Amino acid sequence: MKTIINVGRSFGSGGGYVGQAVAGKLGIPFYDNELISKAAQESGYSPSLFEGGEKKRSIFSVSSFFASGRMSYLDNTYMNDDVLFKAQSEVIRAIAEKGDAVIIGRCADYILRDLPCLNVFVTGPEEYRISRIVESEGITPEEAEKLIRKKDHIREAYYNYYTLGSWGSASNYHLSIDSSVLGIEGTADYIIEFGRKAGLVK
Repeated sequence: MKTIINVGRSFGSGGGYVGQAVAGKLGIPFYDNELISKAAQESGYSPSLFEGGEKKRSIFSVSSFFASGRMSYLDNTYMNDDVLFKAQSEVIRAIAEKGDAVIIGRCADYILRDLPCLNVFVTGPEEYRISRIVESEGITPEEAEKLIRKKDHIREAYYNYYTLGSWGSASNYHLSIDSSVLGIEGTADYIIEFGRKAGLVK
């Protein structure tokens, strides 16, 4: 059995750090935006294919995103959002087929919905998230609040558009957890314990 853990997260909740801690404790690969881009490059795509996080894109030139002449998605020299999502899905499925992994964001829970995965959503109270962003980004609480709303809106729109689901809704995940209660390490420990009890983590 492979251990595949997909982690969705609200901005500022520390979900990426939680996922990284889970991967470290289990001794399995961790994939965030940067490492998914690297996996894309290994698959023949330009890493710029995945730049910009989960922002919904409109139209992009093929030549800007393909590193090795892969033209399987050519459409009048342009690619649209759906084509980019298909390419992303191929890379994430390749990661899951390779072996154990913790994957952050990117609708991985939806893309891998036919596989036995543990799907987790990490969130936290707005005050907690604001304080984390103020500390990490060196900005004011007002700026942090605006940034949180912007980032959450982007993630929600991206997820809902491609999955027809509801980003952050507890019914979409095996576990939704408030990282402010146990902290990063404690939240990671809880996710592992839950996953083992659920038979989804080795």
